Amino acid sequence: MGLPGSGKTTIGRQLARRLGVSFVDSDHVIEDRLGCSIREFFAREGEDSFRDVEEQVIDDLSQHHEGVIATGGGSCLRANNRQRLHERGHVIYLRSTPEDVYRRVKHDTARPLLQVDDPMGRLRTLYESRDALYRETAHFVVETGRPSVATLVNMILMQLELAGALPLRQG
Repeated sequence: MGLPGSGKTTIGRQLARRLGVSFVDSDHVIEDRLGCSIREFFAREGEDSFRDVEEQVIDDLSQHHEGVIATGGGSCLRANNRQRLHERGHVIYLRSTPEDVYRRVKHDTARPLLQVDDPMGRLRTLYESRDALYRETAHFVVETGRPSVATLVNMILMQLELAGALPLRQG
């Protein structure tokens, strides 16, 4: 869980690989269900309709997927999503500053919420409105900053082990 561009898919995929479990990105599941890109659906149907579909997908994945799930940045906006994710799994909040996210995604045109005149301002607004919701949902907060993907995955694995969510590695 985290802002758009915080590394949820990249880190989630690597975490799943390290754990030997499957990985799914809820946005990809949503696009498969919709038969079009999220950006197209967003433009055509609006955010509320998109959030309805997202809520159904999060409910389904959080009940049936046994592995790592990367959620969309706005999945925290619905109370049902926050509750289901928190109750049904171990939620990691990849906390990135708006500046770090902007540096990573400034050239990415596939992010509908960032296709605005002032994307940095938009990221700051998203961060201000979502940080508390991400924290409410998460079991762990990992500051992404500038560490490598491998370092972040190791930090997550260590937190999960210390919390008893994974067996401690011998070695």
